[in-house]
Amino acid sequence: MKVVVAHNRYREAIPSGENVIVDTEIAQLTAAGVEVLPFQRASDSIGELPTLQKALLPVSPIYGRAAQRDLAELLRREKPDLLHLHNPYPLLSPWVVRTAHAHGVPVVQTVHNYRQVCASGLYFRDGHNCTDCRGKALGWPAIRHKCYRGSAAQSALMATTLAVHRSTWKSVDRYIALTGRIAAHLGDYGIPDDRIVIKPNGLPDPGEPAPLGDGFLYAARLSPEKGLALLLDAWRRHPDGALGPLRIAGDGDLRPLAERAAADRADVTYLGALDAEGMAAARRDAAVIVAVPTWNDVLPTVILEAMAAGRPVLGTEVGGIPYLLGVGETQAPAGWAVPPEPEALASALPAAAVEARRFAPAARERYLRAFHPDVLTRQLIAVYSDLADRRSK
Repeated sequence: MKVVVAHNRYREAIPSGENVIVDTEIAQLTAAGVEVLPFQRASDSIGELPTLQKALLPVSPIYGRAAQRDLAELLRREKPDLLHLHNPYPLLSPWVVRTAHAHGVPVVQTVHNYRQVCASGLYFRDGHNCTDCRGKALGWPAIRHKCYRGSAAQSALMATTLAVHRSTWKSVDRYIALTGRIAAHLGDYGIPDDRIVIKPNGLPDPGEPAPLGDGFLYAARLSPEKGLALLLDAWRRHPDGALGPLRIAGDGDLRPLAERAAADRADVTYLGALDAEGMAAARRDAAVIVAVPTWNDVLPTVILEAMAAGRPVLGTEVGGIPYLLGVGETQAPAGWAVPPEPEALASALPAAAVEARRFAPAARERYLRAFHPDVLTRQLIAVYSDLADRRSK
């Protein structure tokens, strides 16, 4: 089987779970015998583009002329069985779906966010969950609130892109939804159930877990929707040192908040932005990983990394987190999920500190059972095979 994997990589200087997920998936598919033809563009390359392509960048999310030309050439030359699309923005454009179909190639898309409807992809703005653009022909609220990169002009462009490509998205042959919540989002958008498959992301197995460390690790982009303010509000409701250490890793707009917390309390340490090796060391030092977004986070990579490392997770009851942790399933969960409220989180922190060792084996077991790449690669190849079989009939 021959598959084109199309993905617009996020800037490599900014930690992106999606880049890691795509790289892992390509490696696993290749190891399983699938011939993978990567068709990727990197946002880092924008500054190096020729003058004409730079001039056309504002309309790239709608059409992406250079990407369509290059993709058409690849499809003619290689004649793949299908195209698997991840993130198309800004350099690929959803138009790659039309280009593939014009060459008789079916399209699978993994949906990593809510970008079919929401300009930011988050369903979140101004500190709260927001679905104001859902059901609208044009996302005027996104333009009014400057939801895309804080710019009315860029928000207007993205809202226009989403309106132009409504029929494009509805022509995708098979959607891979990371969780049931994403499947519901697609259903609300008008995608039939028989074109949606639920398959989460996975990460490479780091090996047998190291013994638990102590305290809590919060590792995320330091932006409002990731819940740092919520965590610190809950943490301050306990005396300094009562819960063990809290280590904060990451960078972003809320960095001053993390730095002030570390200056004010002896039990809080701000680690700054860490590379992969530094993050692995920080996980080993911790007993519990904290993932407390206030938006409907689809499938936080930090939770996958925690479970793979045998660390239980204290999370919020939003997005895909309860599903990730196995809350409500017959097997023991990989941690705890609480409402995104300071009181609930403050109450859960002491219990998590005490029960971490009891929950750690379940975290590792859930990773092996549901999120190990070997398991997920079989599921993905089954999706490919089913679509290829339907195409051949």
